[in-house]
Parts: sequence; C-alpha cells; structure tokens
Amino acid sequence: MDFDHPSSLCNRLAAGELDVALVSSFEFLRNPIYRIVDDVSISSDGPVYSVVVAHRGEIGQIEEIDLDPASETSANLLYCLIAEFGLPSRLIRRSTAARPGAAEIKIGRRARLLIGDQAIRFRQQYANEFSFWDLGEQWQKPFGLPFVYALWLIRPEVGAPKQIANRLRNLRDGNLANLDVLIADVVAGVDDSGRRKEAKREFLSRYYREHLRFSLGEKEKEGLRVFANLCMKQSLLPKRDLAFRVV
Repeated sequence: MDFDHPSSLCNRLAAGELDVALVSSFEFLRNPIYRIVDDVSISSDGPVYSVVVAHRGEIGQIEEIDLDPASETSANLLYCLIAEFGLPSRLIRRSTAARPGAAEIKIGRRARLLIGDQAIRFRQQYANEFSFWDLGEQWQKPFGLPFVYALWLIRPEVGAPKQIANRLRNLRDGNLANLDVLIADVVAGVDDSGRRKEAKREFLSRYYREHLRFSLGEKEKEGLRVFANLCMKQSLLPKRDLAFRVV
C-alpha cells in the first residue's frame, strides 16, 4: 500500500507508475481511460465537514479564496459552485507547503479552501472565529445528489480488473464492519485526558457514519455526470461524452 500526496498519486497513476489508486474523481473526468471500481467511492450526501471554505463575514463579500492544491476535485467543485451561485470571488493558488493561519483570512475580503485533516483541525481550533462554507452541503442544495470526491481507478492495461475490484470492495466492507475497532485504534493514540479521547471517538464515529459515504451507486454516478457537465460549462474540461467503465 502506497500512501502519498493526492496530487502525486494522480500523477503517478496517469504516468503508469501505479496500476491502481484511490484518487481524485477529477482525474477520471480529465482522463477517462480508467476502469472504475464499482460501488466504492469517497463521497457525501449533504455536509461533508472536511471540504470547506473558511471565511469571516458574508460569503458573498469574499474577494479572494486561497486554494489548497492538494485536491483538484475540491478546487474545481468550488469553481463550479461559485459560478452556480453567482458569487464574485476570484480564486488563487497557494503552495502545498503553506499552512493555513487565522490571521491570513481577513474579514470580508479573503477566505481559504481547506480539505481533509487540515480542514478538520482548523474547524476544531477556530470554531468560534470563522464560518465554514461546506462544499458538500452547497452542492446538494441545487442538485439534490451526492458528490463524489475520490474513486478507485484501474489503468486500462492491467489484467484481471474484476478480481482487483472485488478485493477492494471486500476491503471496504471489512473496514465498515469493523469501524468501531478502527476508531478505537485511532483514539488510543490520542495522548490526552479521557475526556479528549471520548470527544475524539464521538467525532470520528459521527464523521465516518454521517458525513462520508463509501458507495458508488446510481445517484453517485449521476452526481459525477452533473459535475462533469458543469466543469465542461466552465471550460475546466473539454466537451465530450462521458462513459463509465465499471468493474
């Protein structure tokens, strides 16, 4: 198992250095040569909690949003939502080395896109100082569909893709069946008071059960098609018919 930066995994999969990877769903939309592992994704059907724009003041007053370049899916989702809601913000990129700080997010002017663990830590540290524009929640408002952030993709030249897909589905099922045990292992590493450990356990249980989804059914696929069409409309993707080759 190879754990790497999300953008690096996309690049390595595209270059043929990896046969199979869990990567940004935008990698498939940009380069739809891959087979998709059916029934498995990282998605949300409402608020996702960990993909947010941290801001002060009204979201409609924001002039600039700093992007986290770690995920092209989240950045392009933000582009599409800003266009959909008619918000005036312009987006700028920051180095992956830049760490988000409260001081750089100015009232009424500047905001920042945060994803993953970075978003979770920031929300917990600055919960009373900022508002958080949840991209999963904002996506569902106009479209009423889940949003797919990541997919397991298999390169087209790889043999026995069905066997690989079955192993990944079984792995997903096993992890979900043992979610409480996995959460307990994470919480055991928290070096703090019993109260903090319990709060961590409660948060992780809620996050994995209520905010994230791990399936890829017809609604998730339809959400992915809608996202692809919006990206084409905003010239983030070339216009073309999109076919899902699932295994």
